[in-house]
Amino acid sequence: RLYQIPFEMPDCAGESETRTLHLVGDFSAPAEFFVTLGVFSFLYTMAALVLYLRFHSLYGENKKLPIADFCVTVCFTFFWLVAAAAWGKGLTDVKAATRPASLIAAMGVCQEEEVVCNAGTTPAMGLANISVVR
Repeated sequence: RLYQIPFEMPDCAGESETRTLHLVGDFSAPAEFFVTLGVFSFLYTMAALVLYLRFHSLYGENKKLPIADFCVTVCFTFFWLVAAAAWGKGLTDVKAATRPASLIAAMGVCQEEEVVCNAGTTPAMGLANISVVR
């Protein structure tokens, strides 16, 4: 599955017009995995909270229940680490696709001999970096 992320750029041949180019790639899978894991973690936490508060005696009497709870928690912890790494990789892919040098290479008008293209400013990715760290 390939997604196309459109962005506007000036058309140097007609100065006043802009063309839409598409970045080709699927950058959504890591974020979807991370969010899905977060939803399942939340649902499991709510179920465990009900078990702890409402059925406390059942939890205390049954010796297999705390071990199963521990195993599920360890699995969620491992998958959370994997999801965070996948999110970081997805962000790296988005940064590579939106790097000014990559965008200039994708513009046909910049490939002509007499044309000089300047990248301008680098996109600000500070908040995206913080989302991975947190």
